[in-house]
Amino acid sequence: MTRPSDNGYRMPAEWEPHQRCWMAWPCREELWGDGLEAARDAYAEVARAIAAFEPVTMIANPRDVAEVSLQLGPGIATFSQEHDDSWMRDNGPTFLVDSRSELAGVDWKFNGWGGKYEPHDLDDKVAEAVIRHVQAELYKAPIVLEGGSIHTDGEGTLLTTEQCLLNPNRNSGMDRKQIEEVLQGYLGVRKVVWLGQGLHNDETDGHVDNLCCFVKPGVVLLHACRDSSDPNNEVYKDARARLENATDAQGRSFEIVEIEQPRPRKGRKGDKLAASYVNFYIANEGVIVPAFDDPRDEAAFDTISKCFPDHDVVQVLAGDIVVGGGGIHCITQQQPKVD
Repeated sequence: MTRPSDNGYRMPAEWEPHQRCWMAWPCREELWGDGLEAARDAYAEVARAIAAFEPVTMIANPRDVAEVSLQLGPGIATFSQEHDDSWMRDNGPTFLVDSRSELAGVDWKFNGWGGKYEPHDLDDKVAEAVIRHVQAELYKAPIVLEGGSIHTDGEGTLLTTEQCLLNPNRNSGMDRKQIEEVLQGYLGVRKVVWLGQGLHNDETDGHVDNLCCFVKPGVVLLHACRDSSDPNNEVYKDARARLENATDAQGRSFEIVEIEQPRPRKGRKGDKLAASYVNFYIANEGVIVPAFDDPRDEAAFDTISKCFPDHDVVQVLAGDIVVGGGGIHCITQQQPKVD
């Protein structure tokens, strides 16, 4: 089987130029409950914020296309495609580029975050539909993987967590070495840096995009929790220790920038939400950052602005997204720009 890396493809960093951003309209009523309309308003606000920097296409179920288009307003495209849920980072394609500026897409197997949400068969078809729509080369991967579980610097280094990718509810029977071989073959990475647990109560089983991300090669932005009574304190300390003891694919030690988590927020069931400022979207010349009507919003804005001095940082209230189990990064998927 020919893998993308065999043909020179790699997963670019998220700050490399984009052709557009893909999103999907919230539609799983049993997930959102009476918060569905608020979630839709929040998704629309994120889409409009991104559209100030790059084109946005919103996937909508065929019966909803006209209504969604009206709610989004001018300047945002819709794409008619049946789907079950609205987390494009996880069930959408992972796009790749090669040295000839050609585009490819990886279609990972999708099982509803380890079988937590049914049905998910329509979501499992979205990635292939998008890849074929943009006329990119299609590669079907042999493992279950969600896009929020991986993050790359575009230079051969990938961050992930053991809690997610080694979870038996994803790829039972596969060990760390086998998973690494697939990541290397399908994403063109040369080194995988394994963190341990993700954030407390993250129902994705610890996606890395809630915990840390690259802001440029060699520099990692880390979700910090200095409250020793909070379960995320141990998560933070372990992640920092692992990053301090690791190097990237170029042999560099990591510079770690910390961003303190927002104050605890509770969901509809009274459980603590896995809210994170790290869960943002990098657009062309812009960064769309979550805000939580929290005293720490301003410090988060300042930290991310320093990390991206050449970008405009825009904060969007994300509380109505987080109650569904994710953040701004989770609901978006960038398509790289190619010549």
